[in-house]
Amino acid sequence: MKDKKQSRLRRARKTRSKIRQLEVSRLCIFRTPRHIYAQVITAGEGGDNVLASASSLDSSIRGQVNTGNRSAAETVGTLLAERAKQAGITRVAFDRSGFKYHGRVKALADAARAGGLEL
Repeated sequence: MKDKKQSRLRRARKTRSKIRQLEVSRLCIFRTPRHIYAQVITAGEGGDNVLASASSLDSSIRGQVNTGNRSAAETVGTLLAERAKQAGITRVAFDRSGFKYHGRVKALADAARAGGLEL
C-alpha cells in the first residue's frame, strides 16, 4: 500500500513542477473514498494562496447527494467554477494530484469546464 501512495505522490510532484513553469493558477484536487476536495491555487514567487475552494463537505452539497460518487464530484466542480469566476479566475491548469483521470476526477474536471473554467 505504501508503494502505491508513493507512486501517486511522485506523479503529483512531476505534474506540479511542469505547472509551475506555466506560471498559471492551478486547480488542485484531492479525493478520499468518502469525499472530494478542490482548490484554485495561485502560482507565483510569493507563495501559494488559495483563491477559491469547494468540497463535498460544503453544507450546500452535503445534504443533497451521497458525497463519495460522481454526482457529488460534478456538483463540487460546478460550485468551484462559480467561486473561481467570482474571484476573477478563468484559466487554470488541472492538477490531478497523481490520481488517474477517470471517474470522479474526470467528472469534476468536466463540470468545471462546463462552469466556465478553461483547463
